[in-house]
Amino acid sequence: MSWLSIIVPTLNEAQHIVPVLTQLQSLRKRGVEVIVADGGSTDGTTELTAPLADRVLTVPPGRARQMNAGAARASGVALLFLHADTRLPDDALYAVDRALNRHRWGRFDVRFDSRRPLLRLVARMMNLRSRLTGIATGDQAIFMTRAAFGSVGGFPEQALMEDIELSRQLRKTGAPACLKLPVVTSARRWEEHGAWRTILLMWRLRWAYWCGANPAQLAQRYNRPARTVRS
Repeated sequence: MSWLSIIVPTLNEAQHIVPVLTQLQSLRKRGVEVIVADGGSTDGTTELTAPLADRVLTVPPGRARQMNAGAARASGVALLFLHADTRLPDDALYAVDRALNRHRWGRFDVRFDSRRPLLRLVARMMNLRSRLTGIATGDQAIFMTRAAFGSVGGFPEQALMEDIELSRQLRKTGAPACLKLPVVTSARRWEEHGAWRTILLMWRLRWAYWCGANPAQLAQRYNRPARTVRS
């Protein structure tokens, strides 16, 4: 049994997943379990991840469903959910261990792998908003004890905002550990679709969700191809 299981949901991430999992190999040597929960990739993702993970699961697509499936197969007493394009800091293991001695759950600060001043500002605002609200996003590598995860029933299996809803439930059990240590996440969506366009889209989607909009409809808007406009 590992004390920490890292669960990585994937879907056609062949271009990005190897560096993320390669970085985790030093943690595997220290007893951390790495589980890839794949949603049916067709680009060779599962073949690439097999040598770099303790388990590779194939489950019906849907990030919440995939993460729940990974958690169900995990042996760790603590769980960390890592996006396939996000890298943990070098001291992540120590930071999570220390945080979970005082909290039931937590998250890292986030920064983008981009030097664009606007995206640096976006990351700072995301981190500040999280501290003020106690709500974390998946890009911030949410972690928790297995008991805390079980107490809220895991991720709600909805098409979008599953991280927001999980945070809302976990917040009822206690405040999160907000680690200043940052994870580094890909800026690809922001740069492909335009930073300002993506900022406005995310504000609209988040506001609509808080107003009770259907997550499935929000997911359609989120995944809709954007016009070729760059900020």
